[in-house]
Amino acid sequence: MKKWLKKHLKNEKGLTLVELLAVIVILGIIAAIAVPSIGKVIDNTRVNAAKADAINAIEAAKLYFVEHDTEKDVTLKELQDEGYMKDLGTLKADEAAGQVFNGDSGNDVNISATAKTSNGKTVKFSKATIKEINDKKSTKVEVSE
Repeated sequence: MKKWLKKHLKNEKGLTLVELLAVIVILGIIAAIAVPSIGKVIDNTRVNAAKADAINAIEAAKLYFVEHDTEKDVTLKELQDEGYMKDLGTLKADEAAGQVFNGDSGNDVNISATAKTSNGKTVKFSKATIKEINDKKSTKVEVSE
């Protein structure tokens, strides 16, 4: 009987409690490192989405200014109401600051607007052009909590 018991215990395959705990500790360490990094990526993505909404508004305003060549500015609400933009995304249309301006050359279109991301950050555009929106060092795009 003793030989039979030893033979069957040797053939058992599985994990001991210590091995299982070691795996759980390693997974916990990996998660502790990865979660903050993923959070920053998500925050940056939301800010980039707000910047993309501002660029879309500038592009829609360019179309508006082609059809209304005497106009020098347009509000986001007008762009939406007249069908140039279906959705403003994160941009606020109800504020007076939500305007797109056409420069003298017709190519220098810029936006003054505020965008609110889903994580509570506010992105403010102060007469920013597309180039300035894409420039990470631009002072015309301000991100705040």
